[in-house]
Amino acid sequence: MATKKTSMFTLTERVTISAAGTPTFATIDLGSYVDVGDRQALQVHSVDFIFQGDSATADLSGVFGTVGALQCQVTDLNRGGLVFADDRALVASGVLSYDPDAYLINTSDLYPDNYGKGSDDGRYVVNDQLYITCNATALAAARAFNVTVRVNASIVSLTAKDFMAIAIQSTAADN
Repeated sequence: MATKKTSMFTLTERVTISAAGTPTFATIDLGSYVDVGDRQALQVHSVDFIFQGDSATADLSGVFGTVGALQCQVTDLNRGGLVFADDRALVASGVLSYDPDAYLINTSDLYPDNYGKGSDDGRYVVNDQLYITCNATALAAARAFNVTVRVNASIVSLTAKDFMAIAIQSTAADN
């Protein structure tokens, strides 16, 4: 189906959430990696979410301040907010939950957001951007969350039929 053009590399983007209940957005530009004419796509192997406070060493419990959750998603179409897990545009999703009386836990609803170990395993993206949406339900006054999204990927060439099938599926998911 795909011929690898590169070894695996990592794309990163950091999102800073400074208001509870307000979605925060960022993008990862794929224009240099995806080429329709050459049927070149980005093959996503895995996605990691790194949750930090307003500094690299901040205690996350102090940033939450109370019971809360922080959700972050990566999609290959701009949905304008968080999406359900059955949305075809969803590439990866992670959640950090906090309860000061019980626990601090990091979970993902597509855990482990790992699409396989073989050279043919992965999620193919033919769109020119990845969209990141994060939302926190609780945030202490004058504090902020930072979420770093790490996308492990490679560039592949697809056959004309495979590229067209992925492009049609992506377009259909946009409706």
